[in-house]
Amino acid sequence: MSDEAKAAGKAAEKAAEKVADKPVEAQVSEPETVATPAIVVDEPDAEKKTEEKPAESPAKAEEDDDEFSISGSISGSLPEPRTKTLAVLAGGVLALDVLTKVVSVAFLEGADPIKLFGGVLYLTFVRNPGAAFGLAEGQTWILALIALGVAGFILWIARNLRSQGWAVGLGLVLGGAVGNLADRLFREPGPMRGHVVDFLSLFDPYGQVWPVFNVADMAIVGGGATIIVLALMRHDYDGTVHKEEPALVVESDGAAEPK
Repeated sequence: MSDEAKAAGKAAEKAAEKVADKPVEAQVSEPETVATPAIVVDEPDAEKKTEEKPAESPAKAEEDDDEFSISGSISGSLPEPRTKTLAVLAGGVLALDVLTKVVSVAFLEGADPIKLFGGVLYLTFVRNPGAAFGLAEGQTWILALIALGVAGFILWIARNLRSQGWAVGLGLVLGGAVGNLADRLFREPGPMRGHVVDFLSLFDPYGQVWPVFNVADMAIVGGGATIIVLALMRHDYDGTVHKEEPALVVESDGAAEPK
């Protein structure tokens, strides 16, 4: 081979080496130039993101407030039992019932009925061997046992009585039950068989339109009506109020919305 051919071959090899070395340098130098700002710039941003606390939305803050108020109400002290209201009302009904019966025995027994308010109300005198409004005649001893049971039950739940409305209703029932029970225990013809004194009649002097009744009967009916209304309103005697949760309506897309 001639010297010129050898020189041309060596020149070609050097040119090829230069072309092959350029991509390698670019591959080595490029990651260095890109990686250097990633380490210097991005690392503080990552630290900032970890240190910064995301701001809470107003809805989240309101939920936290609700949770605090609920936990506070549960951990706080319960209202005082309404035993004072119960006792005062029951005692007042009992005192008024006994007083009116004593007056009725003294002034109405054996006398003619007294007409009041144009015949709307009559003061008359009846000895009732039955229940309120003349019901269950001849079952005096059973009614006395029922009255004892009602009074005992009311006194038993009074320790947890924290509803003012229930205290009023139960106080009326308790006073009326004890008032009629006293007649059955202490009036003629004997204990557990005594007849209850009734002296109020509506629209007729002898109870032909409405049975003859007394103050205790009115208290029992009024207290019972109060308790029924409170029960329908989902108010319990311990002061709790039960609220119905809104019904969920499932739409065609699967989402549930309150009704």
